[in-house]
Amino acid sequence: MGVLIIGTGLAGYTVAREVRKHDDAIGITLVTADDGHNYSKPMLSNGFAKGKSADGLRQQSAEQMAEALGVTVRTHTRVTGIDTAAKRVRTDTDALDYDQLVLAVGAKQLVLPLDGDAADDVMRVNTLGEYAHFRNQIEGASRVAIMGPGLIGCEFANDLANGGFQCDVIGPDNHPLERLMPEPAGRALQGALAALGVQFHLGTVVNAVNQDGEAYRVSLANGSEILADAVLSAVGLVPDIELAREAGLETARGIRVNRELATSADGVYALGDCVEIDGLVMPYVMPIMHAARALGATLTGTPTAVTMPAMPVAVKTPAHPVVVAPPAPGAEGTWQCESQEDGGVLARHVAADGSLLGVALTGSMAVKQKMALQRELPPVLS
Repeated sequence: MGVLIIGTGLAGYTVAREVRKHDDAIGITLVTADDGHNYSKPMLSNGFAKGKSADGLRQQSAEQMAEALGVTVRTHTRVTGIDTAAKRVRTDTDALDYDQLVLAVGAKQLVLPLDGDAADDVMRVNTLGEYAHFRNQIEGASRVAIMGPGLIGCEFANDLANGGFQCDVIGPDNHPLERLMPEPAGRALQGALAALGVQFHLGTVVNAVNQDGEAYRVSLANGSEILADAVLSAVGLVPDIELAREAGLETARGIRVNRELATSADGVYALGDCVEIDGLVMPYVMPIMHAARALGATLTGTPTAVTMPAMPVAVKTPAHPVVVAPPAPGAEGTWQCESQEDGGVLARHVAADGSLLGVALTGSMAVKQKMALQRELPPVLS
């Protein structure tokens, strides 16, 4: 039976690779509802200006990954349920037994309720298939409305503006990346994107999307309207906990795991965008890499607690480079912001005792301080 992994994203394939480093004989099967292609998901939000089609983002096929890792990859196979007592996974075609099960099911796009006869036309890009649909829909378009001024929304805006599109970014926030950095840093990014032609509509939300000839009329809560050829939602991700919850696993915002990434069921583990560990949900690449390394050892007989150092995130906005490492939830401190000569901001989140709790760096000059400041930041999980 061996190890059964649900999901062939970065988390699924990486934990399979880590298991192989410790054991070249154990059976490993990966199950995915899609075609199992390996690709870089972060490229979905900045592939247009680089001329990357969906095919261009594909790196290895499921067959190539299976051969490289010495595993079995079951594509186009949807998991319908998990029996943790019998250690059996049900699919839409058969059942699979396991010794150890890994949930690497990722996160889902948050879907906001919208009125209007074209609400269902609003696009979301969280998979390669959705990216292919998005690229097809904006062919020949010139105006794109983007819901969400967060990390992904700003990355798409920068990418599409570089590709010649007029972009309108809409959201309830006071400034871009409001959840990750203070206002002066957010305003610096906003100014740089505005210089590319991006228009921001902040402090409001989209109420309705209606067809208007060949275009869409986007109605905002503040009473204004935007005409666009396409509407993209980038309002955030939520951990995919449905399968785990139906199986009786403990869940909260994500699938709850301990420091060894074990769930509340014997022999069942989870990692990646779907998990919550010590109250934290970390939907980024580096946490997956650290978690997969620890889990690979655990699954092969050496129980290993995951540790994570400070992991600043680089935001893909070349018009104004940004690196963020926000303070831990509930951390008590204040933001101290310094303007830079290039228009950027170096912001430190500092505790009362002077220790550094977080940073937000915008512009080329501030971003150059990343490595020095990273050494001062506390670990995410020690």
